[in-house]
Amino acid sequence: MRTRRPNYWISGITALVFAVVFLVPFAFIVLTAFKGQQEAALLEFSMPSDWRIVENFRAVVEARDYILIIAFINSAVLTVGSVTLMVVLAAMAAFVLQRRRSRLTGPVSFLVLAGLIVPPAVVPTIWVLQNIGLFKTLFGLILVEVAFHMSFCVLLFRAFIASVPRELDESAVIDGAGPVRLFFRVIFPLLRPVTVTVIVVQSVGVFNDFVNPLYFLPGETNATVQLTLFNFQSQYETHYNLLFMDILLITIPPLVMFLFFNRQIVAGMTSGALKG
Repeated sequence: MRTRRPNYWISGITALVFAVVFLVPFAFIVLTAFKGQQEAALLEFSMPSDWRIVENFRAVVEARDYILIIAFINSAVLTVGSVTLMVVLAAMAAFVLQRRRSRLTGPVSFLVLAGLIVPPAVVPTIWVLQNIGLFKTLFGLILVEVAFHMSFCVLLFRAFIASVPRELDESAVIDGAGPVRLFFRVIFPLLRPVTVTVIVVQSVGVFNDFVNPLYFLPGETNATVQLTLFNFQSQYETHYNLLFMDILLITIPPLVMFLFFNRQIVAGMTSGALKG
């Protein structure tokens, strides 16, 4: 029986495309972040003639009374709060939609899909937040992030729950487990692969979100990491070395998380495709 030889040409082309699309821009960011102001303003892909790593790092961190540190704290609270609510609420909603079939299952599933298609309405959302007293608050932005990303999370959890045997539900009910205990003690522990996927993907998305904090959380004290990019660019002047250093600093956390959990993300995306 003939064995197929691996196609090294496809692997080489894939690696080359990856290097061009990702590594080259990232290298440009790193080199520009380590240059002086005048040299960085040329926006050339070249090695720095004067390495200013410590100076640029200190200038970015100390800018506007250490607002970058405040922004990292705000983004961390926003990310943890939003992703926690997404995981719990989406898993519960997906369990009900997959296991408890009723007349409302179809309309609710349509609304979940509509959440992926219909674009967010900024002005009505601001009006709602103002009327409930949550505009310009971190908790209000957490609710916005949860609402905007819930549909994607529900679809992932629902696809995975479809591959979980119903016999586990029946056995737990026979043993006297109620709906809440059935979900949190039996079903939810089995959702670990897709839970890791949702946590990593949504954490990167919320942490890197620029539009929603700009609209729903204005103000210097409420700044998130993406909004700190305005610190080094203005109408008449842009400090490209400090701007790219800021970009580098706020890119490292989600990049490290993605690299560490890359396999779990792929497993969670594909595990629900075997059944249901």
